[in-house]
Amino acid sequence: MEQQIYLIGLNYRTAGVEVRERFALTDHCSKDTWAIPLRPSGENDSAETTLDEALILSTCNRVEILAVGQGDVPGLILEAWASAKNRKAVELAPYVYIHKGREAIAHLFTVASSLDSMVLGEPQILGQLKGAYRKATLAGTTKTIINRLLHKSFSVAKRVRTETGIAASAVSISYAAVELAKRIFGDMGQYQAMLIGAGEMAELAATHLIQAGISNVKVANRTYQRAKELAAEFKGEAVPFEHLFEHLADVDIIISSTGSPEAIIRARDIKDVLKRRKYRPMFFIDIAVPRDIDPDVNNVDNVYLYDIDDLKEVVEENLAHRRVEAEKAQGIVDEEVNAFAFWLESLELQPTIVDLLSHFETHAQEELQRTLKRLGPVNPETREALEAMLHGLVRKLSHEPITFLKEAKSETASRNVELIRRMFGLDDEHPMGRCTRRVHRNESQLP
Repeated sequence: MEQQIYLIGLNYRTAGVEVRERFALTDHCSKDTWAIPLRPSGENDSAETTLDEALILSTCNRVEILAVGQGDVPGLILEAWASAKNRKAVELAPYVYIHKGREAIAHLFTVASSLDSMVLGEPQILGQLKGAYRKATLAGTTKTIINRLLHKSFSVAKRVRTETGIAASAVSISYAAVELAKRIFGDMGQYQAMLIGAGEMAELAATHLIQAGISNVKVANRTYQRAKELAAEFKGEAVPFEHLFEHLADVDIIISSTGSPEAIIRARDIKDVLKRRKYRPMFFIDIAVPRDIDPDVNNVDNVYLYDIDDLKEVVEENLAHRRVEAEKAQGIVDEEVNAFAFWLESLELQPTIVDLLSHFETHAQEELQRTLKRLGPVNPETREALEAMLHGLVRKLSHEPITFLKEAKSETASRNVELIRRMFGLDDEHPMGRCTRRVHRNESQLP
């Protein structure tokens, strides 16, 4: 049974924000998560299903698990994923897509290049993917295939950004949030804004708010020092998190993007804030997953709440000029998928080519020894000439079957390997051949 690459996931297209937050794996990117399904290669090889490598990417818009293994890897992943969230796999399955082999490679390269993002061309996903890879390597859940696949995905993303104009303008979820605020408020110069959270999304939002004309940005964060740092960067005002609701009465636009596991603002909290504001309208944009603001807030008069899914319409309007560039980018992705697939195939071909050459060399040496016995003592020049003749014969005899293997199309490569091994009795001659083959597949060898 051969190793295979799988990508199992859900994203903003297949699942709403409620489902995505229910199955988010932000805090499950450690080796302990895979303590049951993930086994070192070679351990319990008799099992029908083994998971040899794994990586978790969990963002506000997608949760994806990249895996390398044998057997029913998707089934194993779904069970482990659902169990990690105290759910059943049957609850998760309707929202999940499963890619295998070249499709999994293509999907990863597409994600890394931001061609699958809600905001086409946004740069955040590449940083998030690098962070996920860093966690996986520290946890020890990646080896040859995922290591090479992730490094290749980073280089593909770089090619896309340098060879196309897909990232020519600043479009992101944070940008879309500010664009939505501009549409509602018009002239932003007369309004006050607050950021709740001081991470990358909040920093981007602050940049876009200043560019839109907001003169003062307040920043509230659980770590007050981080709030002070971000506020200072934009000449704003830091707010102690415990005094959040006291300051909400002064602001008109609130963009929230914390990592809180539960809502930090509820309808009952806002009613008192509105009273102190003399019921002037408030505009909330919740770009956190799980959500920071309880949906019931939207039922309060003079309060307008938008979550990350509501930004899709705004995002769509800012993408038209990027779509032509996306076609060019897709061409780069297709080219790189073919190159990576060739490398994968070479992992499968190499042990068979080695075994084939060994097969011919062994028989050639046997015939040389028989010939030398019949000839009796020979001088070194004669022996060298005989050995050179046999080496040349081995190269000629092996040339056609090796060419046959190397020139096979992706869909027939495995079948051709099996055919050559049977034709020349490689597994019969080398009882450990299949084990050797498995070891070679885990080596970091270039085609």
